[in-house]
Amino acid sequence: MSRIGKNPITIPEGVTVEVKDNMITAKGKLGELTQEYSEIKIKVEDGTITLERDSDKKDLRAKHGLYRSLIFNMIEGVSKGWTKQLELVGVGYRASNQGQKLDLAVGFSHNIIMDIAPEVTVETITEKGKNPIVKLTSFDKQLVGQVAAKIRGFRKPEPYKGKGIKFVGEEIRRKAGKSA
Repeated sequence: MSRIGKNPITIPEGVTVEVKDNMITAKGKLGELTQEYSEIKIKVEDGTITLERDSDKKDLRAKHGLYRSLIFNMIEGVSKGWTKQLELVGVGYRASNQGQKLDLAVGFSHNIIMDIAPEVTVETITEKGKNPIVKLTSFDKQLVGQVAAKIRGFRKPEPYKGKGIKFVGEEIRRKAGKSA
């Protein structure tokens, strides 16, 4: 039995879950998300969701835990939301935003201007003496992760000085430089 898949999901107040025709929909105060599923039975009973499978085939075991995690992330997202924070480490690295446009200065000849999806709210935090931080918030965990990975991909952290765009709290594996 899947350890993750057999855990029931509790539905918080203010969230409605609807299951019909291999589609599950979660509506909350932050938004609405839908997920398609197959070969798994989903039961919604008095504030909890349970997932069951018919057999112990390998692909069914994999889907059992996967759909449970996806549904949990949907419910968590529409009730509380998801946040990712990126830190710009480097001399002269700056970030600013005007609405949904993110402007990054990360050591190239000109700034990178990126349009952020309307479902994701972007906020830049700049304090004197600290590295700039880009804060991404949304109800869709997958979308927040995708946007954060795209921003990080512009200038990945390098192992010698640690310069680049990294997640807040991320440990960079450092290397020793040339020995004289």
